[in-house]
Amino acid sequence: MQAELPTVRGPITSALFSHWTDGTPMRPLRSAGGDPLIDDDLHLALWACYQLHYGGFRELSDDVEWDTDTLGLRALLEGRFEQALRDEHETATLPEDPVAALRAISAWPGPPLAASVEQHGTIAGLREFAIHRSAYQLKEADPHTWAIPRLTGPARSAMLEIQIDEYGGGAPGQAHSELFADAMGELGLVTGFGHYVDQLPGSTLATDNLVSMFGLHRRLRGALIGHLALFEMCSVVPMTRYLTAARRVGGLAALERFYEVHVEVDAHHASLALDHMVAELVAAEPGLAADVIFGAAALSRVESRFARSVLQAWDRGDSSLLPSEPVHDAGASTEPSLAGSRR
Repeated sequence: MQAELPTVRGPITSALFSHWTDGTPMRPLRSAGGDPLIDDDLHLALWACYQLHYGGFRELSDDVEWDTDTLGLRALLEGRFEQALRDEHETATLPEDPVAALRAISAWPGPPLAASVEQHGTIAGLREFAIHRSAYQLKEADPHTWAIPRLTGPARSAMLEIQIDEYGGGAPGQAHSELFADAMGELGLVTGFGHYVDQLPGSTLATDNLVSMFGLHRRLRGALIGHLALFEMCSVVPMTRYLTAARRVGGLAALERFYEVHVEVDAHHASLALDHMVAELVAAEPGLAADVIFGAAALSRVESRFARSVLQAWDRGDSSLLPSEPVHDAGASTEPSLAGSRR
């Protein structure tokens, strides 16, 4: 799951990548990006820092993972991102009980991205959407797995059941990340991890950075559990809509299979996550209740920003990806994904 080092986007990634490749000292930055919720430069730098803890980069030694200057910059970027997430969470009025709060959050209305793809999505739109999701889906389940050694008892057992399904029960080729790679290949896309990261805007990278930030910090284990629980609770409806779109377009058996698997298991996962994983965790560690709610609410807001960004671009008749290189690689159409059909 190694990636190639992305292209610099601004002063943060310039300083970070120069430090990694040339040993340039990491000088204090005068600013750490624009809006910490969506800034392209900030979120690419944060994504790259996190990638060191997954497959790393082909150009770099594994030792860079624990480089102190890198960890210092990562902490600065994480601090800005987390604080912005907590600032917008302060305005929320939710039940104090995490189970009730997650039920309420799951009912929050959001931009109709899945419904739009279901009704109007073209083959180009499915490709573009797959590129957006590739940063997470090609390592699906891995960020949440960081929580396993940090849990005990029934909450841990419930999470293990969910994660075992995410990894296809250990059967080669059946992990959800592998099914997604098969679907990308069928769509004519490159399946190598991180191949399309240069095309992913900050609003997309933030969806992946959120779960990595929660997963890599033991103090945020409650937020990670809230993230996973809401992820499972809100999966079946959009996955069903994307499956409908794949069937309507036709000739996409691997993509259909990816969505079918999620529709099949996530209803059970939703109940397991909420009634056992969340409930048992909070019973064992009541002090984590607020962070469970925060993690779920942060997921909902980050995903809404991502969906809104995509839909706004498609409404203009534009690609929602950054203009780095062709959107796909196998002779596919470059028509706007939903343009025309949405007007």
